[in-house]
Amino acid sequence: MAFLQLLVQLFISFILLQSKHCLSSKQPPIVLALRTQKHRTPISTPRLFSTTSKTTDKLLFHHNVTLTVSLTAGTPLQNITMVLDTGSELSWLHCKKEPNFNSIFNPLASKTYTKIPCSSPTCETRTRDLPLPVSCDPAKLCHFIISYADASSVEGNLAFETFRVGSLTGPATVFGCMDSGFSSNSEEDAKTTGLMGMNRGSLSFVNQMGFRKFSYCISDRDSSGVLLLGEASFSWLKPLNYTPLVEMSTPLPYFDRVAYSVQLEGIRVSDKVLSLPKSVFVPDHTGAGQTMVDSGTQFTFLLGPVYNALKTEFLLQTKGVLRVLNEPHYVFQGAMDLCYLIEPTRASLPNLPAVNLMFRGAEMSVSGQRLLYRVPGEVRGKDSVWCFTFGNSDSLGIESFVIGHHQQQNVWMEYDLEKSRIGFAEVRCDLAGQRLGLAV
Repeated sequence: MAFLQLLVQLFISFILLQSKHCLSSKQPPIVLALRTQKHRTPISTPRLFSTTSKTTDKLLFHHNVTLTVSLTAGTPLQNITMVLDTGSELSWLHCKKEPNFNSIFNPLASKTYTKIPCSSPTCETRTRDLPLPVSCDPAKLCHFIISYADASSVEGNLAFETFRVGSLTGPATVFGCMDSGFSSNSEEDAKTTGLMGMNRGSLSFVNQMGFRKFSYCISDRDSSGVLLLGEASFSWLKPLNYTPLVEMSTPLPYFDRVAYSVQLEGIRVSDKVLSLPKSVFVPDHTGAGQTMVDSGTQFTFLLGPVYNALKTEFLLQTKGVLRVLNEPHYVFQGAMDLCYLIEPTRASLPNLPAVNLMFRGAEMSVSGQRLLYRVPGEVRGKDSVWCFTFGNSDSLGIESFVIGHHQQQNVWMEYDLEKSRIGFAEVRCDLAGQRLGLAV
């Protein structure tokens, strides 16, 4: 029986590889609607980072907005909604009905759902990049756990299933079928079926589906957006500026080699480049200090010396333009301590100096409303509280730069796995969605 299971696993792996080749070489791009899901209270996303104590911990990022995409899975098809996350590898779905879940995937109703034994090559070798090692459950099935910093966790078994995106039904895809445990993210659990892991790992959704390039575009005007799997070649899209992905051939204890890691080289506020040595942006000999582009994190977090220099310069250039919230103990989401008081009657924010993130070979300009975020429910008298959308990584206890999706609004973001690079160009993402035939 074990030999037969091994043959089945090898056959499925062969078909998957062949399908990946066919998809990447012949498949036209797939366009899906991307939605910004807002939450009344902050939810949490687990992240694996090197901490200030140089240990690798699963930390929580709190955020009020997630990016979601709707698709189908199984045979017959079941509707699912997944959080788009370029900071995770394994995709997973809730597979057990709970009182607060509006959407689950039912594996018992699918003819294409296939369990993965813990003795299979998939379980033994293809899971090596996952944050936590897999195990063997009492039924000898490949078992895994996702742990959160608040002591909650969700767990389940790895399995094969087919996913349908647009008009394409992909090959048998490894995913996690979550059937036990407890997650503190009850609001997010109620609105989504699971998570779509899109990093560079072999088990990521984009790699298993065979697409060597994907893009997304998030509007700042409404809850609309675009996810495009495949080649983006449109006359209305400006030429993209590319920055290479940082490749690390030697494994380092605190460097995530399957993350979308780029090299941040400096920051400019309006015309003033922050006076910082290049070395503060470079990962050290342990790998700590890398810069990751992450769609699963809402805001951008910078290492302490860089954040403090940016905060000082932004304060200087907005003096007399914005009123600072003088509450030393108020820190939004544990890492954002530069906040302002703004009258809610204002039709728009005042003119603010742009913050330019200077990557190797390319720059990303963050301006206007992408610089400030209105904190839900926070008021002082008649004024609303708005906070600077850059936070201090040190306050979270991590040693990484993280570029979140709020700064990526109205930017066409392309992830090119074939050429190991990320490209971006400013664009009205609501108009991009209309041009691609998505309803607003």
